Amino acid sequence: MPDWNTLFAPSVPLLELFLRGTVTFLLLMAMVRVAGQREAGGLGITDVFLVVLVGQAVAPGLVGKSSSIADGVLLAATVVCWSLALDAAAYRWPRLARVIKSRPRPLIEDGRLSRKVMRREMMTEGEIMTQLRLHGIEDVSQVRRAYLEPNGMISILRRGGGEPDEPPRPPGL
Repeated sequence: MPDWNTLFAPSVPLLELFLRGTVTFLLLMAMVRVAGQREAGGLGITDVFLVVLVGQAVAPGLVGKSSSIADGVLLAATVVCWSLALDAAAYRWPRLARVIKSRPRPLIEDGRLSRKVMRREMMTEGEIMTQLRLHGIEDVSQVRRAYLEPNGMISILRRGGGEPDEPPRPPGL
């Protein structure tokens, strides 16, 4: 018979769990913010590996010696609450949003690639051209503006005001 008290009672002081969750979440958010938003359209296998490895790397610092369900629930609640709090703060105070949230970055302006943004986001011309072709565009000169959006996707505005074709969706979606 399981020891219900061990299973559900916190095994680590609640304040320690809250502080571990808070520090880990805020440090990871800062690292992600500094790393940039380079994605160019989706998760690759290396991105999935990175998420798993970062999760494994921070787990010991996050949970410490905790072992109960209550510990995990409090840590999850701490992370979710901080996420909601930062979103609410960014919504309420636009100046703070500029620090917390990523902004669209101009990849192409008037048919010219922005090498500065490409360097910052570590994107090659080939990666950008792939995204343009997915939108039915063969040449950069056909683009008035293209932005690397905060979600990693590229939005494109054609010259002459025409909208690009809808990018294809993966099978099954």
